[in-house]
Amino acid sequence: MFPLNAWYIAGWDHQIGRHLLQRQICNKRMVLYRKQDGSAVALDDACWHRLVPLSAGKLNGDNVACPYHGLEFNGAGRCVHMPSQETLNPSACVHSYPVIERHRFVWVWPGDPQLADAARIPNLYQNDHPDWAGDGGTTHLECDYRLLIDNLMDLTHETFVHASSIGNAAVAEAPFRVSQDDEKVIVTRWMLDIDPPPFFRKQLADVKVDRWQIINFRAPSAVTIDVGVAPTGTGAPEGDRSKGVTGFVVHVATPETETSCNYYWAFLRNYELRSQRLTTDWRESARTIFGEDKHILELQQRAILENPGREFYPLNIDGGALLARRRIDEMLKSEQGLVKSKSATESVVHLHREAVQ
Repeated sequence: MFPLNAWYIAGWDHQIGRHLLQRQICNKRMVLYRKQDGSAVALDDACWHRLVPLSAGKLNGDNVACPYHGLEFNGAGRCVHMPSQETLNPSACVHSYPVIERHRFVWVWPGDPQLADAARIPNLYQNDHPDWAGDGGTTHLECDYRLLIDNLMDLTHETFVHASSIGNAAVAEAPFRVSQDDEKVIVTRWMLDIDPPPFFRKQLADVKVDRWQIINFRAPSAVTIDVGVAPTGTGAPEGDRSKGVTGFVVHVATPETETSCNYYWAFLRNYELRSQRLTTDWRESARTIFGEDKHILELQQRAILENPGREFYPLNIDGGALLARRRIDEMLKSEQGLVKSKSATESVVHLHREAVQ
């Protein structure tokens, strides 16, 4: 259900510190912490000795000590201390995951470490760029992470789920365009000469506006949305947004299990950069809006579990979501091919060794 050879957010940078933090990513339990030099570490959350969670232990310098028998493992996962013996078993280690910090997030690669490529981290530069201001949070969802991707790739639901904030009838009635390139799936929707929804009415005077939503999906789980409004006739559709309000929304899903995920989000703007009041207002508005999504998505997940075998019936509005799911499926097929190829190679090597012997 989730590609492993990909970068997933393990937490905001401020959440990883000089303490042991347990996370589950793609069904893999990990323990995260920072070493004394500030660098982040992610290890399997199970001691080599008797599988007790290391996250229940403690830090000893740069090492994590198991709470059961005191075995210590360094940031590379190698055991550096065993009780009552001087000779360390050379096989005593736990898996260490590649970790990179970027755009205020700590990213972890749960798949093959040799394939971990920093260039594959989604470009979310707005989240820590001086030309943008804003903040975000984390929402835990009891649902398949792909349901969140479906939700974000089709914003028609704003009309019905978010009517009190960012939704109005114009969203469901407006035409849209779905396209794709080598890196992403794009859904573009313009709503011209409409009444602004409640959230944007607070940002501008109550005038007719041209509104835009430009959605970009990067597999397996990152969605960014360029959103905004400008007074009708001031040139926004032609590229001049100077009279309007522009926002940039970051959404990244990190699957925990087949039916749960962590949803990392941020709501950013490129004006009034020093206004903490506006930062707080936008963040808390987003928290409320995404809470409405949480309610719907968890209802949907429960219905899926209660109706095994039932299929979705796609509409035109599902075009972006279908292409996004196809990208995820392509990643899964590619990984399965790598596993089969590796397995076949190992079998050939094994047979060769037997023949030699």
